[in-house]
Amino acid sequence: MSSFRTPGTTSRSLTSRAPRLTGRAATVAALAGSAVLLAAVPAFAHVTVQPNTAPKGSYSTVAFKVPNEEDSASTVKLEVNLPADHPIASVSIQPVPGWTAQITKSKLTTPLKTDDGTVTEAVTKITWSGGKIEPGQFQQFPVSFGPLPDDADALSFKALQTYSNGDIVRWIDLAQAGQPEPDHPAPTLKLTAAADEGGAPAPTGSPAAAPASDTSKGAATEKASGDSSDGTARGLGIAGIVVGAIGVGFGVLAGRRRNGGAGAAGGSDGASA
Repeated sequence: MSSFRTPGTTSRSLTSRAPRLTGRAATVAALAGSAVLLAAVPAFAHVTVQPNTAPKGSYSTVAFKVPNEEDSASTVKLEVNLPADHPIASVSIQPVPGWTAQITKSKLTTPLKTDDGTVTEAVTKITWSGGKIEPGQFQQFPVSFGPLPDDADALSFKALQTYSNGDIVRWIDLAQAGQPEPDHPAPTLKLTAAADEGGAPAPTGSPAAAPASDTSKGAATEKASGDSSDGTARGLGIAGIVVGAIGVGFGVLAGRRRNGGAGAAGGSDGASA
């Protein structure tokens, strides 16, 4: 009888443990699946300025890149605020098909001194509207700035992105040194050392004309080379004439010798006859 009870007891024990093992396996699988899903979620794109670097004091063209992060709404407006503490004298906008750009100017507390004169007002905001950026798409809005300030290391452009459903995303947070990137960072343009500080690149195109002294030396060298070539040609021509004359002289002499030999032979024949 005991031999039959042992198998029965073992069967009940395995049966009671099976649900526990199954439950643990399901929990582990669920946790693993959650980790995979979290890892697969892409990071949200931000409104950025590209390229994100430009030389100080330069005139540069950049573009504000605006991705659509909504699944069921379109981006219908973009507002970009230019930094008031570092106003930019010249701002030009490249037309974007389907969009209308509006420029807002403000009086400057401290006028800007430029090569073209004194600037008393500057662009403080640019607003694009009228177009659409559909879900899963992005749009670039090119702008030309200049001259960029030479007393700053970066320019931040606070931007507001408006969706067709009324949502407004404020890209206005400023990054802090040593801190993680904020959730909605403002587009930032880093300013690098001016090009002339590290040595301006060599200009391309036609080479500069040589100085007068170099030109005269070149002309003298060219004339000497031409005179030498002419002298060589003349020498070769005279040598050819001399060789030809010698050849003619040898030909005449040889002909006379042959003729003299023939006459002497004829006289001998007559005497013998």
